[in-house]
Amino acid sequence: MDYIIELIKYIILGIIQGITEIFPVSSSGHLVLFSHLFMGGEDLNQSLTLFLMITNIGSFLALLIFYIKDVKELIVDSWKFVFTKEREKSQQNFFYVLKLIIAVVPIGIVGLLFKDLIPTNLLSVGISLIVTSLLLLGIYLLRHRTFENDITYKNALIIGLFQMFAVLPGLSRSGITMVGGLSQRITLSKVIKFSFLSYLIVSVPVSLLGLYDAIKNPGTIDILGFSLAFIFSFIFSYLTVQVMSKFVKVKNLIWFSIYAFTVGIISIILFII
Repeated sequence: MDYIIELIKYIILGIIQGITEIFPVSSSGHLVLFSHLFMGGEDLNQSLTLFLMITNIGSFLALLIFYIKDVKELIVDSWKFVFTKEREKSQQNFFYVLKLIIAVVPIGIVGLLFKDLIPTNLLSVGISLIVTSLLLLGIYLLRHRTFENDITYKNALIIGLFQMFAVLPGLSRSGITMVGGLSQRITLSKVIKFSFLSYLIVSVPVSLLGLYDAIKNPGTIDILGFSLAFIFSFIFSYLTVQVMSKFVKVKNLIWFSIYAFTVGIISIILFII
């Protein structure tokens, strides 16, 4: 019976990862919070890092399937631009890929250099969630402004500089990417697409590292529990990205702001008590 309860916890964590990875409320922050609630506040750094990597694969696959048409087009056109003479037709998508790469370089560098220094306690998560809330509130307050610009190389770099702060659990990657894009008056639909496509690029090394660690240290994880978390992360990531792409508008971000602020306060209170 106790083991069944443990498996249910893994399922819940997988669902939380799937939903919060897509919505701008920080999946890593939520997993730190709920892991603390489920595991009694024990040291979670190593096990949580591996868990994030494994469930991240589920979200990665869900987004890859959702954006598979765009991904195929970008890959094919980039290949054509580099290796064939059809450059005029394919150059726009090739340049778009370059912009995606530019956007992920900052978070990749920061993640590699500071991964062992990133705090994962409830206080830092709570503060980061409140910052996420304020950022979303800022976007909401600017909802009447006109957002119509395309993404340039400069825009991609600025988005990347915003995005690198998302290594902090509680600071939403998709949320801060929206801030970076909308601050330059890029339409929300373009920012969301750019955000998730850049996430796919970042997720490739993260997913491979997670698989490597799981294979290298199989005794340190619950195979069935992690598998269930992965499956539910995949399912709920796929469902949530459909909702996100169709229904999430700038005017709706106020609800995510209120939610992130509330969870942030709860996290700080739990740290204090």
